[in-house]
Amino acid sequence: MVRENGTMDLYEIRNALNQGKSIFDLKLKVTYYARVSTEKDEQLHSLKAQVDYYRDFIAANKNWTFVEGYIDEGISGTSVLKRESFLQMMDDAKLHKFDFIITKEISRFSRNTVDSIQYTQQLLSYGIGVFFQSDNINTLLPDSELRLTIMSSIAQDEVRKLSERVKFGFKRAIEKGVVLGNNSLWGYSKDNGKLVVVEKEAEIIRKIFEMYATQRKGIRSICEQLTKEGYKNSNGNSFSFSTVRNILMNPKYKGFYCGGKTHKTDYKLNDIKHLDKEEWVLYKDETGEVVPSIVSEELWNKANQLLQKRRAKMMSENRVSYQNKYKYSGKIICMEHHLPYHRSCYHYKSGDKEVWQCREYISKGRAGCKSPILYTTELDEIMKHITKLLRLNKTEIMQKMISVYKKIGEASNIKNDITKLQTEMQMILRRKDKILDLNIADKLSDEEFQQRNKQYNKELDKIKNQLKEYQEQQSKSEELSRSIETLRKVITKELDFDDGLDHSIIEDLVDRIEVNTTENEKQIDLKVFLKIFPKEEFFLFSLKREKGKTSVCYNQFICFEPISRPKSAQLSEVKNSQKNL
Repeated sequence: MVRENGTMDLYEIRNALNQGKSIFDLKLKVTYYARVSTEKDEQLHSLKAQVDYYRDFIAANKNWTFVEGYIDEGISGTSVLKRESFLQMMDDAKLHKFDFIITKEISRFSRNTVDSIQYTQQLLSYGIGVFFQSDNINTLLPDSELRLTIMSSIAQDEVRKLSERVKFGFKRAIEKGVVLGNNSLWGYSKDNGKLVVVEKEAEIIRKIFEMYATQRKGIRSICEQLTKEGYKNSNGNSFSFSTVRNILMNPKYKGFYCGGKTHKTDYKLNDIKHLDKEEWVLYKDETGEVVPSIVSEELWNKANQLLQKRRAKMMSENRVSYQNKYKYSGKIICMEHHLPYHRSCYHYKSGDKEVWQCREYISKGRAGCKSPILYTTELDEIMKHITKLLRLNKTEIMQKMISVYKKIGEASNIKNDITKLQTEMQMILRRKDKILDLNIADKLSDEEFQQRNKQYNKELDKIKNQLKEYQEQQSKSEELSRSIETLRKVITKELDFDDGLDHSIIEDLVDRIEVNTTENEKQIDLKVFLKIFPKEEFFLFSLKREKGKTSVCYNQFICFEPISRPKSAQLSEVKNSQKNL
């Protein structure tokens, strides 16, 4: 019997196959299923290449009608629960949108025997077959279920053996006191599973702990201090917030072995349980031969007690949602404590006013911080001054923009470089998988496996460091591009500020606003740094508050090649303004 759409049903298909016809002789609507991993296949064999292959393969047969395929990216094959395209394919199968599915191999479809049989049987109940190319299994044929069961079991057992081997290796390493993990731990190098102190880097580690635990500096303040003193990370960049935080939290720096932080209950499940600290394999290296300490245990504990206290406070303030909510969030810095200003709302008879205060001021009052509060209206007035100054100095600003555009243009090949590095990485990962398979099959000795694996890890570490650097450069270029486009709109008057300053304008233009107190209690000095200008260049403003009014005064633009001050006639337009608060 032929279906309404002109294709054959399962009974007709099996009869035709029993009569000696091949699947290529039958009139079918054919689709494909592909599962690619962003860690392996996608970079080595591009997604486009796979799609083109299946299109060409199906189109080459005049009896077949191509149906758009289903692709899952970067998801394990041990379960189908999170494979959205796979589940969509099953729903479409029920609606008879296709008759036949082509996929590479059983391990692409599922490495779980139960899943493989369950889903192929379900598809057959809809009258739909699956062709596993590499395994040469066509589920439309009567003997397919037995072969599928055997092949799926083999694929599943390979996953189990690999999982058990990895867990066994970790367990033995822990028992022997061998340090696991990558080889790029700051302050150490690794030699035969033991850590060796790199004194030049260790000096910075000690400095970080001292600044945090003893001097009570915040992490961002530490990053700024390290940058000022010329310290760089392994990539030659400034230390980031996350790097400093991770350094402070790592028990190895006090001479403790630390492992077993996670546990995978079953190799078939994707769930990885993050164990409580009480369950970690954590013990002091009394000999100092495997994990030599860089800082004292007392200093490390002091730093981490302070870190936990600060983190608890930040979580209670819901800082993550706060930082993205208001246009000046994360932009205003108290230079007394190097902490960000937080938003509050003051209630006046004339109405509510949005204000900004140092975090220390919010928690302790004037005794905690002498930095003044700022009104959003004052900040908006300053930004309007800056936009006027930018327009008055349009020629000089355009030259700066052209200079930055050139730098971005020079970095335009970064995207290609990233792709090349990712391809190299995937090739090395495949080689690592290959030598592991050979080792499991006893075709490669443990000694040779370790030697090759060590070399591959070195190559991977080098590529990862370069890749991270390129990705950071790419991110900065994209941010600069957005900033330049906003600046162009400002100086060409495409943006109208009559209705106020938009959140996105502040985000794109402003890097930070530094608040400095002065000897005059009624005066506040503000440095405004824009994103496309060099770090040494800023606008200097003063707020003078007298008799319920605030004067916003533009002082100067600090740079190596100063933007010319506006002429006297123009200056009167932008220099001072008064706002009733």
